[in-house]
Amino acid sequence: VQLQASGGGLVQAGGSLKLSCAASGSSSSIDNVGWYRQTPGKQRELVATIVTSGSTNYADSVKGRFTISRDSAKNTVYLQMNSLKSEDTAVYYCNADAIPYCTGNGCYVDATDGSWGQGTLVTVSS
Repeated sequence: VQLQASGGGLVQAGGSLKLSCAASGSSSSIDNVGWYRQTPGKQRELVATIVTSGSTNYADSVKGRFTISRDSAKNTVYLQMNSLKSEDTAVYYCNADAIPYCTGNGCYVDATDGSWGQGTLVTVSS
């Protein structure tokens, strides 16, 4: 299943953005979705996940600031990002198929694992 992220843009530090992840086809395609982000030269990092039960999980770096949610009627998953920091600047992707691996520093995914949309660029100016 390929999901398409949108909603990125330029925002000042401390500001907010809401990203959308749209799926085509069955609503079950958004039962388990992860938001990821990547900056040049770095691994693609898992930011937040939402699973079938509605349970959510977040990277330590975004806990308390980001919220992942789902609207099954619209076949869309959202990422509300508040209190943005310059270090949140990245291309953000959503994916329902990738299987992340976790280390002591966080969870990551191989960018060649599964099918990825183009992503949406978030730039936070300080």
